[in-house]
Amino acid sequence: MSGDERQSEAAVFHRAAEYQPPRSWRTWLIGRPLPTADAPHQTIGKAVGLAVFAADALSSVAYAPQETLVILAAAGVAGFGYAMPIAIAVSVLVVIVTISYRQIVFAYPNGGGAYVVARDNLGDVAAQIAGAAEMIDYTLLAAVATCSGVAQIVSAFPALFPYRVALSVGLLMLIMLANLRGVRESGTIFAIPNYFFIVMMSLTVGVGLFRALAGTLGTLPDPPPMQFTGTLQPVTLFLILRAFSNGTTALTGVECIATGVTAFREPRSRNAATTMVWMSAILAALYLGITFLLHRIGAVPSEEETVISQLARTAFSGRGVLYLGTITATTIILILATNTSFAGFPRLGAIIATDGFLPRQLAFRGSRLAYSQGIVALATIAALLIVLFRASVTALVPLWAVGVFLAFTLSQSGLVLRWWKIGHLKPGQEIHERRSTLRHEAGWLPKMLINGFGALCTAVVTVVFAVTKFRDGAWVVVFLIPLLVMAFFAIHRHYRRLAAALSLEHSGTPPYIARHRVLLLISGVHRGTLAALHYARLLSDDVTAVHVSTDPTEAEGIRRKWETWGEGTRLVILESPYRLLVEPLLEYIEEILACRQPNEAITIVVPQFVPRRWWHNLLHAQAATWLRMALLFKPGIMITDVPYQVE
Repeated sequence: MSGDERQSEAAVFHRAAEYQPPRSWRTWLIGRPLPTADAPHQTIGKAVGLAVFAADALSSVAYAPQETLVILAAAGVAGFGYAMPIAIAVSVLVVIVTISYRQIVFAYPNGGGAYVVARDNLGDVAAQIAGAAEMIDYTLLAAVATCSGVAQIVSAFPALFPYRVALSVGLLMLIMLANLRGVRESGTIFAIPNYFFIVMMSLTVGVGLFRALAGTLGTLPDPPPMQFTGTLQPVTLFLILRAFSNGTTALTGVECIATGVTAFREPRSRNAATTMVWMSAILAALYLGITFLLHRIGAVPSEEETVISQLARTAFSGRGVLYLGTITATTIILILATNTSFAGFPRLGAIIATDGFLPRQLAFRGSRLAYSQGIVALATIAALLIVLFRASVTALVPLWAVGVFLAFTLSQSGLVLRWWKIGHLKPGQEIHERRSTLRHEAGWLPKMLINGFGALCTAVVTVVFAVTKFRDGAWVVVFLIPLLVMAFFAIHRHYRRLAAALSLEHSGTPPYIARHRVLLLISGVHRGTLAALHYARLLSDDVTAVHVSTDPTEAEGIRRKWETWGEGTRLVILESPYRLLVEPLLEYIEEILACRQPNEAITIVVPQFVPRRWWHNLLHAQAATWLRMALLFKPGIMITDVPYQVE
């Protein structure tokens, strides 16, 4: 009978499991488990999508203007006059990047952002560079946003300054728990605070602009000490470029919607693209308005009070209800901006893991259909960064935007090549790539020019940021990205080798087993030993019991009991004069392997008694466990545990 005939006779049955996870502390903490069939119902609309994915970009208006002023402060008050031109340049860049990523959303409706674009058009190396850059971006975003939110709290309540690290880590953990509940539920939770921020910040800017036009705004009362305390410098091109690079942190988070397109309801590409336009329009308007007003009131960068706090108390003439509302909204949005990372990082990690460049576990969905392991990994790494950098936003920002703009550049360069390929297809011709299909489009040339111009702009910003921030900490990212890429490829090589070793192709007929030898390891003769002996004799008639003797008297007792209870099975006692357990056993097994016959299988049966309570294991030597671990990596043998539950 041929292999195909045998395969055709194999019966296959499908049975749905009726088991439902019981309620536990996890149910109270993150919610009841959701079945896989609920995945389509966990998608979100535009309104909630703005809360989930846009919090990072919108929250950047709270720190990007301040980080620009931190650099311009080196030139004194004269340097602050360049803040508005820099803000205009950053806003133009926002428009360029938004147009580019909007095209990515329609071209790649399955998500993935820069990673997928680079992979399909520029190859695996460029894809892993983009993936590493984006993952660094998301991790730093989680740390920076949380620290910036705590900085707002400290501005309103200076007594909390010594506790800023603990507050930052605690808030990060709360955001992690909220995201473990799932994208839809976390989005609903965060929607109200996000829109509260938009309203309060729009009110602050609107009141400030109205008072500025009416001539009643005035200047900042009781300004805090300026953050820059060094020697004044002249305004140079290098200084302007450094300030511009700090201001471009406002663009972080723009790419997250392109990564998480699959989180949106159908038509998901259209909903994601619309959400991206809303986000960019609000971002540009608030960024320009805040920067204009900061220059108008004479705000100064300070570790003791943020520029948003300075603007709010000037616009609202004190620290009243509206001021506290603005600070509260800003604090909340900065903390919730971390949610953008928790929405993007796990999804990107799942895509890279599916391609075999990260551990497969990152592609598994948790009980709430969220990528739980990616969420926990992000929170852990971000918490370490917060502790390491003492929750300082200024110290963390220089590490940030290099990866962001590198990903921008790779994605737009990939789109240029994509449009080029589309433009050279004949009408009706198709090319199927891993996550998209290429078809001829009449308007390919303008799109290619848009992405080409965007790639040029972001490439220039990448170089500017890397050069101007290299000594401030950007060198860490410059060296970290290649290390991560090498790690990704090392993981990929492991999976490829494993797949080749396990492949059934060219494997031929499974070897015929002519002899099955079973070694039964015993430490004594008791009920557990006899249960293991009965099991071993079911496997084969060729069974040998093996005991490692460290005490001749004890070994003699075991021999006598074995003659009574061993059912005629041969017993080998290995004398161990140095009281070693594992080494004599391994030596004996090596001798058996050396003289093993062709087509001979060797199974080692390890009996293990299981006490009634888990902590009773601490009272025993766990010899079976250590033996199993020592034998696990010996090639050519199979290991079988035979547990014996002690009542």
